Amino acid sequence: MPHIMVRHKVADFAKWKPAYEAHKDTRAAAGIKEGYVLQNVDNLTEVVLFLEVADVAKARAFISSPDLKAAMEKSGVTDKPDVYLLQ
Repeated sequence: MPHIMVRHKVADFAKWKPAYEAHKDTRAAAGIKEGYVLQNVDNLTEVVLFLEVADVAKARAFISSPDLKAAMEKSGVTDKPDVYLLQ
């Protein structure tokens, strides 16, 4: 089963998390199943996501979509995410 791993920093996790959760239906439409949302214990503004992928092509389209970029900006992502498609 393919997965996506994302690492990025956020301005405020408490504000970022509800915005992330509000984007759940868009992720689901792209065939991305919820997995783990983790924070670095030494830097709580660093977030790592580990999510299942049903369709790699749809996941690639989602990752590069203007909608995702806008959602990340709105939620307070402060750096360029590191995104890995894994199998």
